[in-house]
Amino acid sequence: MGKTTRATRTSPARSVLAGYVLRRLGMSVLLLFGVTLVTFTLANLVPGNPIVAALGEGAASNPATVAAYIAKHGLDQPLPMQYLTYLGNLFQGNMGVSLRTSQPVATDLQKAIPATVEVAIGAIIVSLALGVTLGSIAAYRRGRISDQLVRVLSLIGLSIPTFWMALVSFNFFFLQLRIAPGSGRLSPILSPPPTVTGLYTVDALLAGQWVTFMDALAHLMLPVFVLSLFTIGLLTRFVRTSVLEVLDADYVRAGRAKGLGGPRMLFGYVLRGASLPILTIVGLAFGSLLSGTVLVEAVFAWPGLGSYAYNSATSLDLPGVMGVGLVVGFIYLSINFAVDLLYGVLDPRVRLA
Repeated sequence: MGKTTRATRTSPARSVLAGYVLRRLGMSVLLLFGVTLVTFTLANLVPGNPIVAALGEGAASNPATVAAYIAKHGLDQPLPMQYLTYLGNLFQGNMGVSLRTSQPVATDLQKAIPATVEVAIGAIIVSLALGVTLGSIAAYRRGRISDQLVRVLSLIGLSIPTFWMALVSFNFFFLQLRIAPGSGRLSPILSPPPTVTGLYTVDALLAGQWVTFMDALAHLMLPVFVLSLFTIGLLTRFVRTSVLEVLDADYVRAGRAKGLGGPRMLFGYVLRGASLPILTIVGLAFGSLLSGTVLVEAVFAWPGLGSYAYNSATSLDLPGVMGVGLVVGFIYLSINFAVDLLYGVLDPRVRLA
């Protein structure tokens, strides 16, 4: 009888969660189609002549060559037909050929994305560890000197331009003190580890190459440090505000009246109650780190998604630009989908909304 009752209770909950997941997944798929449409439209509105960029000035002056290029790529068709052709190629994993590298865009992105993911993961881990800790301390000790100090430090982190900080860090830690590597993912004397994930630190560990691992980790230090500053400041201020709101809640006051305090109060009540808004800002920050590292990658010669986007844009490589646009859109949609799922897990009320 007890087993039947438990199954009866859990079955509706599972169906509600499954329906919630399917709704969010369907919405993400529709948005992904919207991303492809926007990317295709914007690429066709870019000023400049992509035919000249693809063929060069000499070949573009030959009408026969231009006509052959237009016919080969279907540029003489109406834009709706070109978009349908573009979608068909995407379903086959064909994102076009880069005009700059003469390689498939998908192949170029497979090399660039892991580099950006590696530095973004490092930055978000550091930002979470310091941002949540400092924000919680500032909230618990509001109005005191430690609270004021944390707020000033977070404001400094938010105010310093990331590009300027990258230049200063490169000049100070590499050119002057020589305590950190300057650019790239590895020293020139080392070869990349066997590719498994594309993340040099992880692949080096899997291959047991400890020298390569330490070198790759050292090269991550400066980019991670620079990217973390703004995110730490953002998370610190947001966590402080969220924790302060929860500290004033009735159930937290009741817990204190029962004698609860310290880590048990922080992790069992306060941070759990503040987790939903914190989760939102963490998702947005991680998406921004994955897609917005152009300037930092340029300073540290980091061969990631940002560098690829910049080089594609400056050379009018429309297939490359469109590929980057799709990847960035997919990143944000994936992160939002993951955040929505975690919402449903942390707060059952969200599933019923």
